[in-house]
Amino acid sequence: MLLDVKNLEVRYGGIRAVKGIDLDVAQGELVAVIGANGAGKTSALKAICRLIPSSAHKLDYSGTDLRRSRVHELPRRGLVMVPEGRGIFGQLTVQENLAMGAYVHGRVDPEVQYAAFPRLKERRRQIAGTLSGGEQQMLAIARALMSEPKLLLLDEPSMGLAPLMVAKIFEIVRDIAARGVTILLVEQNALLALEAARRAYVMESGSITLSGAAGTLLHDARIREAYLGEARSGA
Repeated sequence: MLLDVKNLEVRYGGIRAVKGIDLDVAQGELVAVIGANGAGKTSALKAICRLIPSSAHKLDYSGTDLRRSRVHELPRRGLVMVPEGRGIFGQLTVQENLAMGAYVHGRVDPEVQYAAFPRLKERRRQIAGTLSGGEQQMLAIARALMSEPKLLLLDEPSMGLAPLMVAKIFEIVRDIAARGVTILLVEQNALLALEAARRAYVMESGSITLSGAAGTLLHDARIREAYLGEARSGA
């Protein structure tokens, strides 16, 4: 397994936001974690990246014990996160943002990303803070890809976007996965996440309540009722 997590727990004071979850991601997979707002999905992702304190029996990435790793070391090891809210440098240009993503390699060649994100090439000299929400999300993903990640963590990439842009972002996510980048995707849009992923976990109130093949979960009556707005037959 590229990522192997056992009994991960996150506490905020006396509140257990993540209650001892297990999850794993194999090389080349696109794995989704779905659930409602407040389920603990983002806290779990931040804990994996060492951005917040946590405890775990196992937190292994590519043979490295993340419990003993510092957050600034992770991009060099190929573990990169696109945070909720995008986290771009709003006062820098598009190209300067991409250059920041490449700092771990000490070289800047944005042409690969411009080929994948032609809209960013058109706006390469534009101040990033003036981009639309969808363009900022594209930039955040492209900046992460500049570091050539082995495992890309995406936190709510569709949040706050118009439906047409949401569809475009998921098209981009599927294209990245098709290029061989391993992805762990946290997402409230259960339908699109399950359609894109190979496997998925369902989080509720800090715990994983269901897991399995994404296609199976997509047709699970409980998932369709809770996340897709469909009533169970006979209800």
